[in-house]
Amino acid sequence: MLTAGDNAYNSGSAGEFSNYYNPTWGRHRAITHPTPGNHDHATANLGGYCGYFGIVANCQAGYSYHSFNLGTWHIILLDSGCSSPSSCADAFSGANTLERIWLRADLAANTQPCTLAVWHHPLFTSGEHGNDSRSAGVWGELYNANAELVINGHDHNYERFAPQTPAGVADAARGIREFVVGTGGTGLRTIPSVQPNSEVRNATTHGILTLTLHASSYDFQFTPIAGQSFTDAGSGACH
Repeated sequence: MLTAGDNAYNSGSAGEFSNYYNPTWGRHRAITHPTPGNHDHATANLGGYCGYFGIVANCQAGYSYHSFNLGTWHIILLDSGCSSPSSCADAFSGANTLERIWLRADLAANTQPCTLAVWHHPLFTSGEHGNDSRSAGVWGELYNANAELVINGHDHNYERFAPQTPAGVADAARGIREFVVGTGGTGLRTIPSVQPNSEVRNATTHGILTLTLHASSYDFQFTPIAGQSFTDAGSGACH
């Protein structure tokens, strides 16, 4: 189980994790690898988030990022920080910050043929928040390392993009496919402006994205909650 941030509304406090997250998604905590969002960062130093997820979150100086291997896949969990890019650029947006230095070393050491990265703020989105430039540098590093998939949250909808470059140019050969999966519980929002390379969008259905990771490929399927019918499915190959 991978989370794309904003795990407990409204401020990621210890009480909200206890009262809201734990009775629902908490049943999967033993197999969960989380990432934080801006609402989790509303509690100082990610106190509620780090206290709840513990060692797996790898919290360091108020930020959370780590990686692990699953079969032939290398999975990277990143922290894109708080709501204002200027107030947290030292963690995610800057090229030579602790998190970015760690990311480059992690990618350089990776020997797995397939790579998936998860964090909160999407570089590309047709949702209400719009494209978030703070993620451009990380996208560039993942693209240079031949990563396959990026999963983000933040916008309260589901969206699938065709493989593309960090500049938003369609690239079937080396491009990264991005999913926005902000459909895990809170209220959904509209999709006001469709971005280039957006293939599928939905803003009326709660659900999860299920990934089946094969040795050199992947299958994906959006699974709606009971009583709702929207779904999306397909597959792709590793670079």
